[in-house]
Amino acid sequence: MELLFANHGAANGNKWYVNHIYFVNTGAVIKDRKLRKWNPEPIQTAGMESLCQQKMCGYGEDEIRTGFDNEIYEREIVNKGRTKEMKELQIGELKAGRGEKVSGFVKIEGADFGIPVTLICGAVEGETVLISGGLHNAEYVGIQAAMELADELDPAHVKGNIIIISLMNRTGFEHRTMSVVYEDGKNLNREFPGSALGTLAERICYTIEHTFLKKADYYIDLHCGDGFEGLVSYVYCVGAASPEVAAKSREMAEIAHVDYLVESSSGKGGAYNYAGSMGIPSILLERGSNSIWCKDEVEKDKHDVRNILRYLHFLEGEAHRHGHKPIDVSPVVYEDAGHSGCWYPSMQPGETFRKGEILGRICDYFGNELEVCTAKHDGIMLYETVSLCIMKGTPMVAYGMWDVDTMGKIEKECFVCGCEKDHQHMKE
Repeated sequence: MELLFANHGAANGNKWYVNHIYFVNTGAVIKDRKLRKWNPEPIQTAGMESLCQQKMCGYGEDEIRTGFDNEIYEREIVNKGRTKEMKELQIGELKAGRGEKVSGFVKIEGADFGIPVTLICGAVEGETVLISGGLHNAEYVGIQAAMELADELDPAHVKGNIIIISLMNRTGFEHRTMSVVYEDGKNLNREFPGSALGTLAERICYTIEHTFLKKADYYIDLHCGDGFEGLVSYVYCVGAASPEVAAKSREMAEIAHVDYLVESSSGKGGAYNYAGSMGIPSILLERGSNSIWCKDEVEKDKHDVRNILRYLHFLEGEAHRHGHKPIDVSPVVYEDAGHSGCWYPSMQPGETFRKGEILGRICDYFGNELEVCTAKHDGIMLYETVSLCIMKGTPMVAYGMWDVDTMGKIEKECFVCGCEKDHQHMKE
């Protein structure tokens, strides 16, 4: 191993705060993450190489924490083959031995409660996949699918390890909020990597990253439309990652039984985005709307997850495609409201439109127009707010690229009642 030091901090006797550590020719994946409010102990440079070599062996995963003034960074050395050597799987106080399945609660850092987790330690050693539901607590299709998968998957037929978080935002679920953590009103999918010293949402994100994602080789995040959202089923894959991680993420996404695919250009904020920046191939599956769930939608989610697990060799059998790959409609335009008021969408989820068409309006309580949302280019509606109420700074619409001339026009019946498009639902 070759160990290089750069950008040292000020000397403290014969001790240094090391700002950057570089490892060369280790065969490991090296990843950066900014930490908040962490005060490292001074590090002796003498013997550091021996220390680092120790951390590269044994279990196969550890970290060197380094810091300079207020810019604190963590360098992780991750042996991507580490899980093949594991004889048991442990998350928090939960432990599952080879061929076992264990369920229980894993405590959130700095909180007095835990989130429901199932560990499946397969009969055959292999890699580790993380599956999560309930990052948004009112997106019930994903939550129910995660719970049923946790119950149904049999470790006797699993190669490697499967970690399932059935409900990430537990307090939001138990208080029936939408999208946000009950205690601080924050959206978990905007807070990664979080902070151990932050609000509850930040602590949840910190726990997910440090306790769960560090053990994962792959990540599948299950979502659906929240109580105010109508959407067409589609899948996100990681784009802001290394070419290898982005390619593997796309392969996972392309075997989902949905019509559309979006490659994300963000590497932070969201759980799966941030996982991609950590070197973990990750996808986010969207299915269902309006916090409504049914058995059929849950079964579709479970079918997709099992198919992806087969593709990744966690389950026996061959993965399959459903006729054709999802159509890539990247990049996506996200339009947030500039006003609070009453929202009147003009399109249905899954409909296509041309540049310049009106996608919706915001009016006050007396019908006075406050804002008009107009299409910036030809597109297809992926999701939109379908509640009458809209708040400033919250989503109006999200739409992907769609060339109407070459790809055709798609019209949908009313999302609410199934009537033809030109009836008076959601009209002024």
